[in-house]
Amino acid sequence: MTSSSRHALVLGAGLAGAACCATLARRGWRVELLERGRQAAMGASGLPVGMLSPHVTRAPTPLSRLCSLGVADARSQLERLVPQGHGWQATEVDNLGHDPGRWPAAVVRPSALVLAWLSEAHSSGGLSIRFDAAVASLVREDGQWVARDGAGVVLGAAPTVVVATAYGAFPLLEGIHGHGSGAVPLRPVKGQLTLAALQTPPLAPRPMRNNGVFVPAYEDAGLPPSWPSRVWAMGSTYERGRDDTTVDSAAHERNAVSLEEMHPQAAAELRRCASDGRLLGWSQVRCASQDRLPMVGAAPDLKAMQELFNAAGARRGRVPLLQTPRLPGLFMLTALGSRGLTLAHWCADWLAGRMSGEPSPLPEQDRDLEKALDPARFAWKAARRQPVA
Repeated sequence: MTSSSRHALVLGAGLAGAACCATLARRGWRVELLERGRQAAMGASGLPVGMLSPHVTRAPTPLSRLCSLGVADARSQLERLVPQGHGWQATEVDNLGHDPGRWPAAVVRPSALVLAWLSEAHSSGGLSIRFDAAVASLVREDGQWVARDGAGVVLGAAPTVVVATAYGAFPLLEGIHGHGSGAVPLRPVKGQLTLAALQTPPLAPRPMRNNGVFVPAYEDAGLPPSWPSRVWAMGSTYERGRDDTTVDSAAHERNAVSLEEMHPQAAAELRRCASDGRLLGWSQVRCASQDRLPMVGAAPDLKAMQELFNAAGARRGRVPLLQTPRLPGLFMLTALGSRGLTLAHWCADWLAGRMSGEPSPLPEQDRDLEKALDPARFAWKAARRQPVA
């Protein structure tokens, strides 16, 4: 790839998009970032406080293996770029559910990491940012991907584009693939965090997790003016199919019920804060795929894929996933679900390496993870199931 072709649009200034900007800029790319909001981390990455911790399962799964890679990578990014107390704090978490035990963890304000990545990319001279730039369509024209707003005004153009807009990727990709194609089965997942100012000693010595995470104390000078500088928090809910950001009392109560299983005294305090009008809430929409795994890599070319499978005839079941046709220069980094803190940077770095022509950093025994992430996996499976014409 020539230096002149190392020019990319990145859509979305949350964890995924900011990580893409940083990892591409490190490789010498010129990056134009388009963000629909007035500033970075306006969506799910604006969570006041989140948890970075291992995803432990009885037997290894693709997600648990990815999280094992991602947790270590994200922790190294925090330690390198964000001072403790100004966006994160090292801790431990007591798991009370299917993976009981005490695990190393960090409580994190994700926007601090977003801003650190964007600052790093900008300081390299390789990043320009445009806010209030809501991309409504992507069209390939004369070797460029052209991003337009709802009025048809061009917001940016480049040979390469990375769609990192969480559930906002769905309408853009449906516009490219065709509405109802099923090629990108993304689902909205609403999450509501319950929190309040911490004005007494914490009710627990460390965070606890079961159905949700209870953070008994988090102090961060970067929380104001939106939030108190010292808070406790419980959440988030996981409401599949909802794409609104309304903070509602029913979700607060669901958080209270989950907290009651972990710490009854804290649940009682949550309900007292609600009745006294002291309870605060934050709500946003996350994005998950049909199989709950991220979608990271080159987007499929459905027309060329159909032609390939038709030509394969009865041997269509032997067409390898990684050899299926792709749309030139169109990449995805989305569907991180509730694991954005864990997976954003590892996935972005892996993607930036593939976009730059680097060999995979994964050892041979872990190459199946590339297939697990592949955005073409759903269209490929559907094409294999189609009857031979």
